[in-house]
Amino acid sequence: MNRRDFLKNASLAALAFSMQRCKNDKPGTSGTPPPNILFCVAEDVSYPHMSAYGCFWINTPGFDSVAKEGVLFSNAYTPNAKCAPSRACILTGRNSWQLEEAANHSCFFPAKFKTYAEALSENGYYVGYTGKGWGPGVPGQINGKTRQLTGKYFDEKKTTSPARGISNSDYAANFQDLVESKPAGKPFCFWYGCHEAHRGYEYESGIKKGGKKLSEIDRVFSFWPDNETVRKDMLDYAYAIEHFDQHLQKMLNILEERGEMDNTLVVVTTDHGMPFPRIKGQAYEYSNHIPLAIMWKNGLKNPGRVVDDFVNFIDLAPTFLEVAEVNEKGSGMQPIEGKSLTDIFYSDKSGLVNAERDHVLVGKERHDVGRPHDWGYPIRGIVKDGCLYLHNFEPSRWPAGNPETGYLNCDGSPTKTEILNDRRTNGSSILWDQSFGKRPKEEFYNIKKDPDCVHNLADQSEWQDMKKKLKEQLFNELKKQGDPRMFGRGNIFDEYKNAGRNRNFYKRYMDGEKIKAGWVNETDFEK
Repeated sequence: MNRRDFLKNASLAALAFSMQRCKNDKPGTSGTPPPNILFCVAEDVSYPHMSAYGCFWINTPGFDSVAKEGVLFSNAYTPNAKCAPSRACILTGRNSWQLEEAANHSCFFPAKFKTYAEALSENGYYVGYTGKGWGPGVPGQINGKTRQLTGKYFDEKKTTSPARGISNSDYAANFQDLVESKPAGKPFCFWYGCHEAHRGYEYESGIKKGGKKLSEIDRVFSFWPDNETVRKDMLDYAYAIEHFDQHLQKMLNILEERGEMDNTLVVVTTDHGMPFPRIKGQAYEYSNHIPLAIMWKNGLKNPGRVVDDFVNFIDLAPTFLEVAEVNEKGSGMQPIEGKSLTDIFYSDKSGLVNAERDHVLVGKERHDVGRPHDWGYPIRGIVKDGCLYLHNFEPSRWPAGNPETGYLNCDGSPTKTEILNDRRTNGSSILWDQSFGKRPKEEFYNIKKDPDCVHNLADQSEWQDMKKKLKEQLFNELKKQGDPRMFGRGNIFDEYKNAGRNRNFYKRYMDGEKIKAGWVNETDFEK
């Protein structure tokens, strides 16, 4: 053994010893009951759009307090930047390409994949959710009963919506209903699935109701026009995020008032990036990089840390099972790909805690329809060493959906309209190319210098070694994970049935049927 290997092994052994020593003091081993779990997931919010990250045009004191009393993660990612597949990854601890139909949006959830919420419910936890759980799609049935993938639904309490497009669900009051109905002595596991900041927004609500100013925005991404319309759209998005945070604050207060705060694991995040062109539904930096803060006063060391380890949504399910003292192998769940985050919880380190957490994998299959035969746009990618490598398996297809059916994998919005009009007015548009145009087979970005991912370095000679290295690692890991794309069976994802109301949308629309997708504007359809 050479000196470098000896030092590496000695370092890993010391880390393992330290982690084991901390775990010997973890809750549950010395009479402390397993913790409650409060999982809070907003919709459609990109990193770094919480004020704890220094974003000054969005005010999120609830998220910030969790970060201050816990851990703020700077490199948290979802494997798939669309609602249903991202949430499936959270629930199962597996990457979307390991989930058969559940890799797709608007799918039939496979019966073979048990969720952590179902496993906890079978092991002494009182489990429920409010707002949006898993979806859109069909959860299926077991023994004639519809599955509760995220637990019992709590949604009786309503409130007045502050703006058009914001849900009237009183998320915090519904959480209180669960807490008050919980049997004595049982821990709870609650999923707060806020519908915000999903579209559509009430235009100018950020200014007129949130008191925001266009000048507060420090930067507009380079792949959008920087004008008044886009900035207003961004402020409306900010207003919706703050609605999520207000209910989070109320939930934290409920925990304090009931004396449940100290032994509750609180996780606050979002399912994927913001509902704007080139972000939601794609695989770039702002698509998959998401906010994450975790607090657990009884079980998390040295609060107030910022951790730079790469962590992944598939790490949440094994974390929840471990702290709940539910045996992963005996839970009935399919083998979990993710790794529990307790190594970070029980450490007192900031920055890099575990050197093995040095990368994440990302990808997608079929999201929203709008291509011939309801085909998807398959991608796999890896984020490591400040770089993002993406492999587009079907570059002949339109990445955001076909123009003639409205680019259906991009929500209708003022920003989308601005980009489409730029091309219609000028005949060509770099902004249109970046959001809607076809892409090469390989993309490679230096995300340290180019987080907007607009300078593709895949063909530049000085990056060939790094590109080759990342591609080899990506494909090797995907093979180990059983990804059908690695074995010539990727077409299976296009063959799974679509559970949405817009099945065969492309053919029906092109045949002249009068149908429309409710999440895009009439003007999005190109002639």
